[in-house]
Amino acid sequence: MKLSLCMIVKDEEKTLPKCLGSVRNVVDEIVVLDTGSTDRTVHIANKFGAKVHEFQWCNDFSAARNEALKYVTGDWVLVLDADESLAQKIVPQLQEAIHREEYLLINLVRQEVGAVQSPYSLVSRLFRHHPEIYFSRPYHALVDDSVTEILSKEPQWQVGYLQGVAILHSGYQKDVIDQNNKYAKAQAAMEQFLATHPDDPYVCSKLGALYVETGKISEGVELLARGVTTAEDNYDILYELYYHLGIAYSRVQNLKQAVAHYQAAIKLPIYPMLKLGAYNNLGNLFKTAGDLNHAKIAYENALKIDPNFATGHYNLGMTLKAMGLYTDAIACYQKAIGINPNYADAYQNLGVVLLKLGNLQASLAAFGRAIALHEKNNPQEAQRLRQGLQEMGLI
Repeated sequence: MKLSLCMIVKDEEKTLPKCLGSVRNVVDEIVVLDTGSTDRTVHIANKFGAKVHEFQWCNDFSAARNEALKYVTGDWVLVLDADESLAQKIVPQLQEAIHREEYLLINLVRQEVGAVQSPYSLVSRLFRHHPEIYFSRPYHALVDDSVTEILSKEPQWQVGYLQGVAILHSGYQKDVIDQNNKYAKAQAAMEQFLATHPDDPYVCSKLGALYVETGKISEGVELLARGVTTAEDNYDILYELYYHLGIAYSRVQNLKQAVAHYQAAIKLPIYPMLKLGAYNNLGNLFKTAGDLNHAKIAYENALKIDPNFATGHYNLGMTLKAMGLYTDAIACYQKAIGINPNYADAYQNLGVVLLKLGNLQASLAAFGRAIALHEKNNPQEAQRLRQGLQEMGLI
């Protein structure tokens, strides 16, 4: 089976080498559609042996992705963005899957590197080079609509997924920096689509979440609730709808409704890894409400899903600290630090607990490390912590 990488790019010279390097020994063909780069993007793509084509950007992601598909010659198509890379551990499983005769589409787990809220999502980025598979929607372009049509006519096909993280997305931090401009473009594109597809659960989920993120809570809740009524048995979209309703009600301090929506999300029969965000946020709500036992259970469930979730270990440590279980809290902070050695808050709270237990030397070492890390990213917190230690006569 010949596997083709298919991409659309623009001014991606900083991230493209890592992306293409991750698939260098995996794909048989690299198809790159450039939408107007003015940097070294095209040069880099050529250096990796890509077939580079040009396309004039028209504010429609689906149009660009469908144009790129025209140049693909492989039996299977892998779609990546330039700020994504293929996880090497998934390669054997991926290669086995594309040789299975029954699969039309294989969903992949994507991890948002640096995100602490909901780091995992399922994306439809690996599919058979079928003549009737195409991208739809001007923003958040995806092939799911065309795949659904094919399945209704050709029921012999199946949709599968690979277990474990397949795509690492490192653009999370960049997105935060560019979020105002990005949000405006996304909102305009999705509102235009919603006007002609008012009950589409996918756009209700994405646009509703965007409204909540930008402070339009009531508009977001209305749209997300509409999506819930039309999603039927599309459990992956239902999860997103319930998850973002949980966020929306948390923003307006309606903890009862927020908890109910996170619990509804968790009960859905979806890939367990995707539920991590809901369990973590549920734990945060219980902790805020003072229900430490239920917070502990929620964080423990999150860590059963992903034992390498540093934020989960930290949150569990904070809960155990509040319960007076200091030795257990120390173990959690140490696990968080072992996964993320630059976790300033974990060092800081480790220092607090060690001080409570009378281990002054280890406490000061933890505080010192916290201050050093805070100096890089949050100098005000570093100063506050240093001043507090001075007032206690510890330094």
